[in-house]
Amino acid sequence: MENKELEKKMMSIVSEDGLVEEVEVILAFEFKDTNKEYVIYTKNEKDENDNITVYVSNVDRSSGEPKLLGVDDEEEWNRVKDVLRELSKSE
Repeated sequence: MENKELEKKMMSIVSEDGLVEEVEVILAFEFKDTNKEYVIYTKNEKDENDNITVYVSNVDRSSGEPKLLGVDDEEEWNRVKDVLRELSKSE
C-alpha cells in the first residue's frame, strides 16, 4: 500500500499588529445548534514537553472578512474541549 502524506491545509492569519502568519489548519467545525464556527490550527511550535501547541478560535464572518476571536464563554469552551479530546483520541 502506498503511503501518501495528507495535503496540509494552510491559512493566513493577521495579528492585531498587522503581522501575517501562515498556519496549518487542523480542523474547522461548526456547532449546528449555535451556528458558531471554530478553527483549530497550529504554528507547529513545540512546548517544553515537546507537544505541538494548538490554537482555537471562533470564526466571525459578520463583517464579510472572517475574523478569528477568542473563546471566552465557559460553556462554549467546554464544548470545544470535547471536540479536542475526540480529535486526540483519533490520532
